[in-house]
Amino acid sequence: MLVADKLQFAYPGASPYSFSLLAHPGTVTAISGASGSGKSTLLDLLAGFLAPGAGRLALDDVNLLPLPPERRPVSLLLQSDNLFEHLSAADNAELGLARDLPRQERRAKVAEALAQVGLAGFEAKPASMLSGGQKQRVALARTLLRDRAVLLLDEPFSALDDETRGTIRNLVADLTAQQRWHTILVSHHGDDIAALATSHYRLEAGRLQRA
Repeated sequence: MLVADKLQFAYPGASPYSFSLLAHPGTVTAISGASGSGKSTLLDLLAGFLAPGAGRLALDDVNLLPLPPERRPVSLLLQSDNLFEHLSAADNAELGLARDLPRQERRAKVAEALAQVGLAGFEAKPASMLSGGQKQRVALARTLLRDRAVLLLDEPFSALDDETRGTIRNLVADLTAQQRWHTILVSHHGDDIAALATSHYRLEAGRLQRA
């Protein structure tokens, strides 16, 4: 279980945030709130991009706070897929793998991950030729290859049309259950929250409240 307990942060001259939440493996925990309410600050604290002034952050009783971002068991998927347009789907997905694996093993793992997200046969296709939904699938394949227990989603479906949005939402739900991810979804969209979330928090006045 992922536990944030009174995780505090304050910007200069602003009121402090204090975040407490629980996220269980294999489930999606949704975070909603108005623009500027602190949703991105919360994700940055979980990922390690910001250091809290106080509080606790642990995964299965392992303290995450001393760990830098690159050593935390956390992946981040944004509204932008963050792919390199000149690289192929396989090369983009492969960025999620450790560099010390033999090339043949790396390519086999990449092909398996792309197949798992419905992109078998797309290995050589440049990212510049992929649709928005296909790019998010590649980003999810990269997340699979990173094999990290916590997935942070920051408005990941906003740039997609309604049909593609539903397909990628279902894929996220399936992968979360299969991989036992602790998935944290930040979204303004009630449909995304209703379709995915096992639990829902609203950010109000710098605090997380059960919705």
